[in-house]
Formats: sequence, structure tokens, C-alpha cells
Amino acid sequence: METGSPDDTGTAGATRAADRAGPAGAAGSAGPAREEPVWTGLPPGLLRMRRLLLVVWLGLLTLAAGVLPALFLDPLWAALALLPLALLAWGWVMLGRNWRSWRYAERADDLLISRGVLWREETVVPYGRMQLVEVTSGPVERHFGLASVQLHTAAAATDATIPGLDPAEAERLRDRLTELGEARSAGL
Repeated sequence: METGSPDDTGTAGATRAADRAGPAGAAGSAGPAREEPVWTGLPPGLLRMRRLLLVVWLGLLTLAAGVLPALFLDPLWAALALLPLALLAWGWVMLGRNWRSWRYAERADDLLISRGVLWREETVVPYGRMQLVEVTSGPVERHFGLASVQLHTAAAATDATIPGLDPAEAERLRDRLTELGEARSAGL
């Protein structure tokens, strides 16, 4: 099953494969060339929400770690505030890398979800195996205008989630996946 590399988008990979095969390779090939998936990234609202939550929680921790000991013990204890600030800077960068790693692609027979920075994980969910497609949005997500799509299959290991979508896109994806799932599972 060809899924493409993280750097490839669109159908450029399929065109290159057809060019390499040439006229002689096309006649002797086992089947038609499969197009590379068209990957869709997550909207920037998810990154803004996660970074704001990081600033709020680590800001409170910075105050607790630096101001309170400095008031009640010694002003030198205010240096403890540097640790949460360093964690904030590191988390800011890591959240950006994680957000860029999330993407999904709708193919003819399945949905691909790819994520991960150090450990890449790619989930393939065949449309015919989907049992339930949910759109969820908690209070913080609703405030930022975001929703998540969760896919449930018979095997618990293949349940997948696409976080931080625009609500209109999440509903469109839910309706499309439900429609394709019903069409693909009709023969089962």
C-alpha cells in the first residue's frame, strides 16, 4: 500500500513513478499507477489554543514557583521561576512541531491520518470498517471555533482522531466518511 512520504503532497509522486516506468515499463506493470494522497494539515487555531493553554498553566506555575517563595523566604528563591519559563520556551517550540506533524488524507478506499515528530504514526482506516464517526467539541475548543472528528471501528486499536478542525470541515468530513462507510460496508 503506497502512502507517500511526509514531504510529498499531491500527485507529483505518481507522475514521477510513471515517468520512471517509461513506455516499456507501463506495458509490463502489474497494475495502474496509484496516485499519492493529497494531505490536509490542521488549521492554525489548534496551535493557538494549545499555546495559550501552555502560557496560562506555565504562567501560573511561574508565579507560584517564583513569586511565592520570594515573598515568604528569600528573594533568591525567585530564580525558581526560570525553570517554568524554560519549560514554556521548550513547549512553545514542541507544540509547533507537533501541530505541523498532524495531517490527514482522504483516498478512494480509506482515510489516512499521520502524526508524530520523533515517532511517526500513520493510521489507515478503511471506510468499510468504520462503525461510528463522531464530532466532538469541548468548551475550550468551542471558544476557539474548533472541533474533533473521532472514528470508531470494530478493532479498538484502529480508532483514530483528527483534532482541531473547523466545525464546518469536521461536519463535512463526518458526513463524507459516514456516506463512504455505508457504501463500502453494503457488501459485508
